[in-house]
Amino acid sequence: MSPVIGVILMVAITVILAAVIGTFVLGLGDQLGDTAPQASFDVVELSDADGNITFAKTGGQTIDAGDLTLSISGDRYEGAFLDEDWQSGEEKVGNYTPASYDSEETVRIIHDPSGNAIFEETVDFSS
Repeated sequence: MSPVIGVILMVAITVILAAVIGTFVLGLGDQLGDTAPQASFDVVELSDADGNITFAKTGGQTIDAGDLTLSISGDRYEGAFLDEDWQSGEEKVGNYTPASYDSEETVRIIHDPSGNAIFEETVDFSS
């Protein structure tokens, strides 16, 4: 084996190792499997006295509702949805602390594994 081929192989190995180590050091390796599902929702009904918001899933892929957290103006309600698959066309009720909101509030559905909000809408709690 000639010295030139040896140097080329050493450089190639060094570049590959640097790329792999750099990916994990910068945290890019952690983000590869945690992408938010694509889905769309509508608020169907708000019952502030009971602490319920009914959502309809209007499209997108099936989601495990147990992976979702309801957020109202930054207040998180983990476990607000039952732990079951949520198909398009189905409605689910999100539970929160009732009567704690009295104006327009930002309502989000957060996909916990990815940390991304997959739904966001301003809802009027005063009516």
